[in-house]
Amino acid sequence: MLLGSLLPILVWSGIACFVYFVYNPLPAAVLGGVFTLSLIVGFGLRRRAKHSVRCSVYGALGGVLDKSMAGF
Repeated sequence: MLLGSLLPILVWSGIACFVYFVYNPLPAAVLGGVFTLSLIVGFGLRRRAKHSVRCSVYGALGGVLDKSMAGF
């Protein structure tokens, strides 16, 4: 169960490390920026819907990780 919840984070980290070593740090930074931007937008949408801060953080992180693993 724990591995299933860590899998999206491991996939994001693995892709970022692969891009960093194969290309250069710039694409890895862009990938991190896309992840961060998605997290911020998800947090903002949840706060606008009157969720608590804690719920917004957990929901935004879960939503980003869930959507990123949709193809797997």
